[in-house]
Amino acid sequence: MYPPDAGTPQWLQNYRAAQKTPETKSITVATGPGSARWVKGMPSPNPKGRPPGIRERKAKITERLLDQAGAVIDVMLEKALEGDAAAAALVVNRVLPVLRPQSEKVTFTLNADASISKQVEQVLVAISQGEVAPDVGKKIIEAVQSLANVRAVEDLEQRIMMLEARTL
Repeated sequence: MYPPDAGTPQWLQNYRAAQKTPETKSITVATGPGSARWVKGMPSPNPKGRPPGIRERKAKITERLLDQAGAVIDVMLEKALEGDAAAAALVVNRVLPVLRPQSEKVTFTLNADASISKQVEQVLVAISQGEVAPDVGKKIIEAVQSLANVRAVEDLEQRIMMLEARTL
């Protein structure tokens, strides 16, 4: 046991090392009041478990909120109808989904059989001529790049299969 002196912290003064036996490892056991540390092999501090009917505080609060939710919604709707802008905004935000920006549809000439660099060049020309917005052009170039990566992986798979067929 640690001697209670000025150099030992208060929380460490009630700790003692467990006795070492052949089947157990050396463990530190909390023995003082308020020690919440449980280690495997210790007897349960609550052998009977939680008594029936006792619920967590969080579950009680959630149940109260659910019981009163209808009344809260009614009050918010009344305030929104009376002209309260904050209440109206809250109701609308919960009822309608948030609008997300979408890219516009574009039409321009793109030769899909051309090389990847030529396709990117065609997109850049369309951007420079005003046929495609720059942000939309960037997305198209990213899509072309993704397609190029997929084609490269497919090409590598075919090469590996050909090499494996030669070695058999």
